[in-house]
Amino acid sequence: MSDDGQVTLEKNGAVAEIVLDRPDKHNALTPVMYRQLGACCAQADADSSVHVVVIRGAGERAFCAGSDVAALDNYKDFWEWRNRYDYIPPIRNLRKPTIAAIKGWALGGGLEIALACDLRVVSRSAVFSAPEVTLGWNGAGGAAQHLTRMCGYGVAMKLLLTGERFDAEEANRLGIVEYFVEVGEEVARAREAALEIADHSTVATQAVKAAVRSAMDMPVAQGLQYENELMSLCFAKVECNRLLSGAGKSE
Repeated sequence: MSDDGQVTLEKNGAVAEIVLDRPDKHNALTPVMYRQLGACCAQADADSSVHVVVIRGAGERAFCAGSDVAALDNYKDFWEWRNRYDYIPPIRNLRKPTIAAIKGWALGGGLEIALACDLRVVSRSAVFSAPEVTLGWNGAGGAAQHLTRMCGYGVAMKLLLTGERFDAEEANRLGIVEYFVEVGEEVARAREAALEIADHSTVATQAVKAAVRSAMDMPVAQGLQYENELMSLCFAKVECNRLLSGAGKSE
């Protein structure tokens, strides 16, 4: 593996694991890893045998320390940066439920990956931060959007304007943790949660995800109509399965 790191996709039955693999650099992301991460998301989304996706970091020290700041020097100007490949949309656009298994550092882009997932399993060793303001810019991967919706305006402003680090206990208090576990248990718990979700109908779990995501973007009346349409799709799937099951029986 080169110093650029890599992102790999591992499958275990109905659960796919996307692994950020650059442990010597706390899994800090490079442009090579950006595209690999997007490709892994696309592959997992297209594979009908995959029901749930877990994202984790390699090694023992970090989930992801964000983008490798040194690699930013490779962009020739601001326009090239503006039109760069962005790795957050492929995560957000996954139709399937996503779970982040977080230990150690989850800084900058690492925090944004965690927030882009649907559920977060967080070890007591985790440390979070959005330090971009201390470098002279703001984050561009959704921290402002997600923190404001999940934690409220004041909390988002405090975290993003100060760039201060906060530990797993504080993250849990702020409501960005769904599963709070002891050190070293985050991957096992994420896999356990993934298997529990994967046991349900994929149509149902993807409908739930679509409905909840819509609640952040749609007015209530429009959201209620959308939920009803999703429910109708689920019923259609159940009815299709019933008819297919009946067709297999002898008269």
